[in-house]
Amino acid sequence: QHYFIQSNLSDRRSTMFNICKPKKDDSLRKASDDKAANGDKEKAKGGEKAKDGEKAKDGDKAKDGEKEKAKGTMAADKKPDPYYDLIMDEDLAKNEWPKAFDAIHKAETQSIMAQVMTKEMFEKMKDIKSERGWTIARAINTGVTNPTSFTGCHAGDLDSYHTFKDFFFPVVEKYHVGYNTKTDKHVTDMDVKKIETVLEKHAEKKIISTRIRCARNLSFFPLNTLGTKEGRVEIADLMEKVFATFPAELQGTFYRHSTMTEDEIKHWVDKHFLFRGKDLMQAASGYHADWPHGRGIFVSKDEGFLMWLNEGDHLRIIAMNQDGDIPTTFARLGKAAKAVEDGIKQVTGKDDVFARDDVLGMITCCPTNLGTGMRGSVHILIPKLIKKIGFEEIDRIARTMQCQARGSSGEHSEVVDRVDISNWRRLGFPEYELVHDMVKCVNAISKMEDECE
Repeated sequence: QHYFIQSNLSDRRSTMFNICKPKKDDSLRKASDDKAANGDKEKAKGGEKAKDGEKAKDGDKAKDGEKEKAKGTMAADKKPDPYYDLIMDEDLAKNEWPKAFDAIHKAETQSIMAQVMTKEMFEKMKDIKSERGWTIARAINTGVTNPTSFTGCHAGDLDSYHTFKDFFFPVVEKYHVGYNTKTDKHVTDMDVKKIETVLEKHAEKKIISTRIRCARNLSFFPLNTLGTKEGRVEIADLMEKVFATFPAELQGTFYRHSTMTEDEIKHWVDKHFLFRGKDLMQAASGYHADWPHGRGIFVSKDEGFLMWLNEGDHLRIIAMNQDGDIPTTFARLGKAAKAVEDGIKQVTGKDDVFARDDVLGMITCCPTNLGTGMRGSVHILIPKLIKKIGFEEIDRIARTMQCQARGSSGEHSEVVDRVDISNWRRLGFPEYELVHDMVKCVNAISKMEDECE
């Protein structure tokens, strides 16, 4: 059983009497009396009409009331959609230790959240809230309702990571292996000239497309897990002004999910540019609340630069090429990221516009994206390898090389003949080094495909 949260003149009459003509005066009096009598009749008739009108009005109000009541009942009876609506675990909804942990903690494979979270820790943190109201119950709900989740937790604001430090920092260190939250500081470097690893020809031939993206969240809004419909729309309105500040080479068109035509939706879906929500694990943390309001995509004229608004984090800045030209794609990302930050500063008048931290780097909803917030990826055709060893084994191999494999339509999507290979690490390493990780892994996976019989 689950609980559904989600996140009315005065009439003047004058009679003239002619004293010199009494007969006419009598006739005038009679006419006046007749008029008065007729007036009384009209008044009575008017009164009856008014009563009938009031009755009709009351009847209409009653009908409207019944309609609203019926509408409210229908809304209350509407079954929540786990792919979009925030559905809390029954115990977590009551701020109690989830009974589901009995089975979760016995499982052979557990999410990072489950490996860290204990009943003692939960009891200690359950009544604490971050600056914007995030709770430990909300933080772990996705991992409790989706036990197969790899990470199993999300943050609601920058302060979440520090308010629940005893929980989040161990999670961060388990994912970002080797990073010490007590002593390390995040670094950043997007210099394309420092990319030394070369993509081998056999790998380049198999690559369908290259995408490198980075996540950014605005410092003056809560993260989307705590966002509201109004807040998301406000972000979209702000970014529409920012898009107008871009240099000519990055100019393009902004499409809102709530106003796109069916033809536009089909066009961008077919190009794999459009995000569509419908993710169980993200929905369980509130990512998709009030869908599709406040969501949108920006596409440059040459389709080499793309932005996602309020998909997960506030902003996803994406550079892409329909080939394996990784250096060109990475250089475009650096240019786009700077244009976005400069534009937001210009429109808002603020000096520091992104949520960031000296230790954790760029702040994101998911602890796995902290640091650079960057994911460099390629879609590579490896049908023989998929058939021979399966997707899960490909992912396991990729993780030994600091990378991961996903479905070609995004995380948790179906795998057919191609996979998405991307860097695994985000925190504590400069961006150019993460591109090294991805290229090395792609070269190795491509070689394995060629070796398949």
